[in-house]
Amino acid sequence: MLDSLKLIELLKKENYEIKVHQHDALFTVEDSKKLRGEIDGVHSKNLFLKNKKNEFFLLSCEERDNIDLKKISKSLELGNVSFAKQEHLEHHLKVKPGSISPFALLNDSVGLVNFYLEQTLHDSKFVNFHPLINTFTITIKTDRFIEFMIENKKKIHIFSTADGKVLKTYEK
Repeated sequence: MLDSLKLIELLKKENYEIKVHQHDALFTVEDSKKLRGEIDGVHSKNLFLKNKKNEFFLLSCEERDNIDLKKISKSLELGNVSFAKQEHLEHHLKVKPGSISPFALLNDSVGLVNFYLEQTLHDSKFVNFHPLINTFTITIKTDRFIEFMIENKKKIHIFSTADGKVLKTYEK
């Protein structure tokens, strides 16, 4: 299992040119806006979802996006989704609520969780995610983040909330 320090060390060792920001624990977008200070790049909110067929999804969106779960689940054909329980989050991604981010997918060794990255994040120069703990934020160039995830065998579906469809898929 990967933890926050090992992840940060790995990203630095592989020269991903990250910036690491330490702050008080952030549990919500509102907490983040108040406590994170001035950090460059687009900030995210991450939704860990489950459908009735026990399929799991991580949707990473820009923090200001209003996500209509019913609409997005229909347009992306995810099935009837709702927020997954904490036990599923801890079992599959090995993180606590408030610490979820795409980096947690590195703990999904069987590839059970499907990852969707919203187009706004994809098109930004820098993105910010928690490194498996909500007392740190990592700023990384978006193209390097995508490269890192692909190198670690994570499939990424780029989707548009406005268009309601997958625009592109990255995989190794």
